[in-house]
Amino acid sequence: MKKTFGIYCNKHHGTKNDKLCPKCTALLATVMTKMNRCPYGITKPICDRCEIQCFGEKQTKEFMEIMKSTGTGMFFKHPIMAIKHKMASMSVDYSKHEMEKRQKEKDKAKEKNAQEKAKAKEKAEKDK
Repeated sequence: MKKTFGIYCNKHHGTKNDKLCPKCTALLATVMTKMNRCPYGITKPICDRCEIQCFGEKQTKEFMEIMKSTGTGMFFKHPIMAIKHKMASMSVDYSKHEMEKRQKEKDKAKEKNAQEKAKAKEKAEKDK
């Protein structure tokens, strides 16, 4: 995270090396605090794929701006980190897809079961 903020701050605020401007330093501190307090713990998803919004609207917007604008910079300066991050986001997407698929299957099974019960009830009433 610090590397990402460093790339962004160097490019947009004219800082050098690993130095961050006060605004970026404050946002990074907030981000790190929120990430450490994440209710998901070690199973934490990528922030932009998460349903829980840990930051305020303004901070989320600033954070997403930084993350989006440093994608290629991270790939060239820290390729292994960038690839790991991309793989993690793909994993989150796949997991969400599988969860949705399972939920649809459960919903279909419930609907089918309800239809069968209704037919059985209807048949029982006819037989009376």
